[in-house]
Formats: sequence, C-alpha cells, structure tokens
Amino acid sequence: MIKKILFAVTSFLFRILTRLSVVGRENLPEQGPAILAVNHLNILDAPLIFIQIPRPDLTALVAKKHQKNPFLRIIVNIIGGIWINRDEADTQAMRAAREHLRKGGLLGIAPEGTRSPTGVLNPAKTGVAYLADKAKVPIIPIAISGTYQGLKKALLLQRPSITVQVGKPIVIAPFERKDREAILQHYTDEIMCQIAAMLPPAQRGAYANHPRTIELLEGQAVSDN
Repeated sequence: MIKKILFAVTSFLFRILTRLSVVGRENLPEQGPAILAVNHLNILDAPLIFIQIPRPDLTALVAKKHQKNPFLRIIVNIIGGIWINRDEADTQAMRAAREHLRKGGLLGIAPEGTRSPTGVLNPAKTGVAYLADKAKVPIIPIAISGTYQGLKKALLLQRPSITVQVGKPIVIAPFERKDREAILQHYTDEIMCQIAAMLPPAQRGAYANHPRTIELLEGQAVSDN
C-alpha cells in the first residue's frame, strides 16, 4: 500500500513540476527479471524510473552514502532498495541483487557507478554486465536527459523538459570463461553506447566517438530516412 501511495504521489509531482516525455515504454518488461541500466545525472533519476513501470518488484542498487539523508533512507527502504558500498567490492550487495533477480524482480543500476558531476556519460564499470551474466537476465538500456539541473528548475517552478528513452533488451550470450574480462567489457560498451545513441550529442561524453555509438547513430539516420 505504501509503495502504491508513493508511486501515485511521485507521478503527480513529475506531472505538475516537469514536462516529461517517454519513448520506448513498450520495451519495459511487464513481468520477469531484468536489469534497468540507466545513466545517472540527478537525484530525480531514481524516482523518474520508478514511476515508469508500476511493478512491486522494482528496486535498485543505492549508494550507502545516501543513508545519511533521513528522507532518502526512508524512501529507499520503502522500495526495498539494496544499499551498496561503491568504494569497495561489496559482495553482500551483489549477492542480494542477484537473489532479487533470480526471484523474478526488476533491478535498476547506474553502470557508471555514481552520479555524473558534469551531466555527460562517464566510463562505466563492468558490474552490470557481470551481474546480468551471473543472473542470466536481459539488460534494458535507459537514457535520461533533462534532469542534470532538473531539481533546481523544478523547485523554481520552471518545469524542466525531461526525456526518458527506453532501448531494446540486451542479452548476454554464453561465453568461454577464459574470455570473461574482454566479453564483459564488450557488453559494458554495448550498454553504454546504446544509452549514448539515445542521448543528445552534448550528453554522450566518453562514448560520443565510440565506433559502436557512431554505428548506432548511422543506423538511426537510415531508419529515419
């Protein structure tokens, strides 16, 4: 019940305080496990994803540093968030995330590992690909734009324009363990390039000139013509 109330209130606030558009909502799974891989710009990102898919089993990995904020701590605990220490290999958090996925849940993760201080994509870690391989679940790339200064604008009643674009699932194929690091890096680049291709040029950051991003953008241009 509390989750439903939180969902309704958050949806209402986004509706009146922002100009929100969502593209590719049909790619969000109505059932079954998956990882939602999202670029991270602002504190608004997590609740923004939360309201896109009204599933009670949607939760996220959240940095333990946010436990210091009483309001955030309460909200994260309500949604069953998994606290993770970003400064070390937090095996306990990863086990909890893997178990949540194995039970059929949805899990949101920022592949970059932290909020971007500049509003552009930073090089990502391989944790998302690693977890997806271990849990045998698809990865849904999600690109958010417009939230970098969004909270400040929303509080000033300037109604920032925010866009959420949801890409098609990425499935990690079985691979030889001896090639593990290279394969995980390959899929990490694929996730981030998919996200980059859905973002405005100024936000693509570390993946702006990646060959895969360029290939995806060229494919988009052909489809549009």
